[in-house]
Amino acid sequence: MSAEIYDLRGLNCPLPVLRTAKRLAGMASGAILVVETTDPLAGLDIPAFCQQDGHQLISAETLDGGHRFTIVKG
Repeated sequence: MSAEIYDLRGLNCPLPVLRTAKRLAGMASGAILVVETTDPLAGLDIPAFCQQDGHQLISAETLDGGHRFTIVKG
C-alpha cells in the first residue's frame, strides 16, 4: 500500500494534530499517512496523538526545520 503525504508545514499547534486526525478519520484502517510539519511541538504532539487514538507511529524523523511522521491508521 502506498503512503499519502500530508504537507502541514507552516502550521502551528494545534493545527497539525487536528488536521492529521481529520485526514486519518477519512482513511481506511491500515492506510499509511506521512505527515510533514514545521511545528516545533509536533515532535511531542503527533506521537502522543497516535498513542491516544490507537494509530501506529512507524517513524518520527527530525528534519531541517521540522519533522516527518509515518503513521499507520489503527
